[in-house]
This record gives sequence, C-alpha cells and structure tokens, in this order.
Amino acid sequence: MALRPAVFLDKDGTVLQDIPYNVDPARMAFAPGAREGVARLAVLGLPLIIITNQPGIALGMFGAEALRAVRRRLARMFEEEGAALAGFHYCPHLPGGALPAYAVSCACRKPAPGLLLAAAERHRIDLGRSWFVGDILDDIEAGRRAGCRTVLIDNGNETEWKPGEWRVPHRRAPDLAAASRIVAASFEPAEGARA
Repeated sequence: MALRPAVFLDKDGTVLQDIPYNVDPARMAFAPGAREGVARLAVLGLPLIIITNQPGIALGMFGAEALRAVRRRLARMFEEEGAALAGFHYCPHLPGGALPAYAVSCACRKPAPGLLLAAAERHRIDLGRSWFVGDILDDIEAGRRAGCRTVLIDNGNETEWKPGEWRVPHRRAPDLAAASRIVAASFEPAEGARA
C-alpha cells in the first residue's frame, strides 16, 4: 500500500476553542473558522489526524481515560461537517509534572516530532506531502522536524515567540478556514482522490 499525505491538526486553539485542560465533551466547541475548515479539508479525502499535548495527565488533573470521551465527541463534531477523524494522538508527559510516571522528557511532546512520526507509521503517511496546522510555534517546529509543510494559525495564542530555524511556518492564516484554503490549494483535485 502506497503512502498517502495527511493533514495533521493541533486540537486546542486550532480545531477547538482553547479551554485549558478541558476534558468535558459538553464544553467542546469549534474554534472560530474551524467548522468551515474541517468541512473543506474533508473534501480532500485525506486523513485528518489530531496531534495534541495533554499535560493535564502529568499534572494529575485528569486521567488518560478522560480523553476517550474527548476523542468520541471530536469524531462526532467532524462527522457533522462531513469529515472523518482518522487519528487522535496525544502526549501525556510534562517534565516537572506531579505524577512521576509522566514527569519525564520524551520524544512525543511537541515541539518534538514523535507524535507525528508515530502517526505516520500507524496510518502509512507520507510526511513530506503532508501538512501540520497549529496555533503555536511548538506545533510548527514539530511539523517541520517531521518533514511536513506547516501553517501557523496566527490567532494570538502564541505568547513566547522563541526564534529558531524550525519555528518558521511555511504559511500563516488567521483561522482554520483560511488555513484549509492554503492546504486545499496545494493538492491537485486528483491527488486527494488517489490517496
């Protein structure tokens, strides 16, 4: 089976409204422009895969099992827009976290590319033909280190602006609706059908 491109999406602040440490499905809502963006990306026929840091696990704020309900609700939200959630990959780690098992440095916490590399292997993804869309520069660095093209949702969520060669996005957009237009324009119509 040939490798195919995918669209990787950060969860909080990109697809969902950024409510820190939220695992309550009832409080999950699309970020501005995300509903339109998800619907447009669905038309491409490419896997849509969430890549998210979840340090609340390491901080002892919620357990990994809480993310099952989050994933189910997110999948339903995607379905309502004609999209399928192909994958949901998260990092539970945070150096200095409250739970020793998760208070470690790892290869999966963005800006490291580990989640993208694992998702690519699991879903047979060609990272060089894929995109990663996120709202902070750690997302951009993870995407670039994995070999993806990147779009920064420049919505004010980045607060540190640490410079670096890996932290320069290929493109910028104000929301996922605009980012989805950039991604869609990069694929010939036939490419999505072949994927």
